Amino acid sequence: MQSNPTPQPARSRRDLLTGLGAAAAAPLLLGVTARSAPGSNSQADRPVPFGRTVLLRGAALVLTMDPALGSGPLGLVENADVLMRNGAIASVGTALQAPPGASVVDASGKLVMPGFVDTHTHLWQAAIRGGCTDGDLFGWFERCTDPARGRLTPAALHSFVRLAALDAVQSGVTTLVDWVDIFAYDLIESYVRALAGSGVRFTYAMFPPKPDAALLTKVKKDLVDPVPLGSFQVATHAARSAQHLNHAHWEAAQDMGVMLNSHVLERPEQRADDPIGVLADIGALGPRLLINHAIHLTDEEIAALADHDARAVHCPLSNMRLGSGVMRLSEFRRRGVKVGLGLDGGTNDTSDFQALMKTAIGLQRSHAMDAGVFPQVQDVLRMATLGGAEAIGIADRVGSLTPGKRADVVVIDPAALNFAPRFEWVGQIVFNGRPENIDSVFVDGRPLKLGGRLVDIDTSRVVREAEAAAGRLRAAV
Repeated sequence: MQSNPTPQPARSRRDLLTGLGAAAAAPLLLGVTARSAPGSNSQADRPVPFGRTVLLRGAALVLTMDPALGSGPLGLVENADVLMRNGAIASVGTALQAPPGASVVDASGKLVMPGFVDTHTHLWQAAIRGGCTDGDLFGWFERCTDPARGRLTPAALHSFVRLAALDAVQSGVTTLVDWVDIFAYDLIESYVRALAGSGVRFTYAMFPPKPDAALLTKVKKDLVDPVPLGSFQVATHAARSAQHLNHAHWEAAQDMGVMLNSHVLERPEQRADDPIGVLADIGALGPRLLINHAIHLTDEEIAALADHDARAVHCPLSNMRLGSGVMRLSEFRRRGVKVGLGLDGGTNDTSDFQALMKTAIGLQRSHAMDAGVFPQVQDVLRMATLGGAEAIGIADRVGSLTPGKRADVVVIDPAALNFAPRFEWVGQIVFNGRPENIDSVFVDGRPLKLGGRLVDIDTSRVVREAEAAAGRLRAAV
């Protein structure tokens, strides 16, 4: 940051973050600009006026994820409009009247559905995309994440988080949970600012390396709470050797009224840590517990999660890349455990949520050698939206297009070489879809992507800054 030669009144970090949130909302009132992607032949920046009321007009198919609004478990409505007002879903129906001053978006021929919920990621790991491709989980830690984490600067971290967050948005992700083991306060501040500036709805799950409730409280109160779309969790690594730390983390989470978020049994070698037993002993089993990966659990452990309404995250692409194993998803379903989908950061290499959904189906079928095994298409679409929202305890706000919920919406364009011709659109969303089919993305009613382009984002600059930061990171070895 350059110094200002003119003395200015001091501003707190809360002021700065609150100001950032306000600045992010300003385009809604003044108009937004959809900028073309690097290398495209489209016209230059195009001003697109938007108000606080937006009508998506004439969608060929709306997947509401609310059976009360449409047919089947996905609540399908054909030839329908979606009205968003003041950041919330106001109505879904046919031939809705556009209120005075509403911005009307032509959605004819397109599909509309809730935005995707990424329930587990590590955005900063964009710094090491494509790295350590021959490593398992422990090789990934040793040769990729641990060395890179130690060389991060606030500026570099901001570049990597911004790059990955925008990549997620363009894939249709409107909500994400970021599990972060970054410890220095200036790095944490930079991380949260990057998340806030992306416009995505986010949860910052903070792992403190020692029992430090004061730092957790400070980060939540001063950095996350001032961001309108931000929320907080306490992260941990459940293990017998760290049970004292796990207990301190759980106590802090209870004091703050937030979820505890832990990696659990990603590898079979971690069984010696007895993570489920530890979580039970400290009293954490319950609806405020979110466990990630959860691959190598016994029947009894899955039953314990179900009995206490604990939540889980499935990360199939990451688990495949690291050779970690296959989550027993059918058993979780049979027991009634709420499960969301997670991209899991660097071990996904890109934020391709369409690939994640397809893999969530394909991995289970390959493992079971049965095409009828859970999840089917409608199951994985629910896991990607309402199911993910349920897993992180925000289904009362997002995950479906139920009137009154926040307007986190994606518009999908099926008129593409990879998607057409129409056969069965719901299945094609999962099996044909790619990020480039995401035409528009709205978070809290604000457009982040329109006409296939991120709004008011110079993507070439974002990439250049991340490349430069990565170069400096490598040079610091």
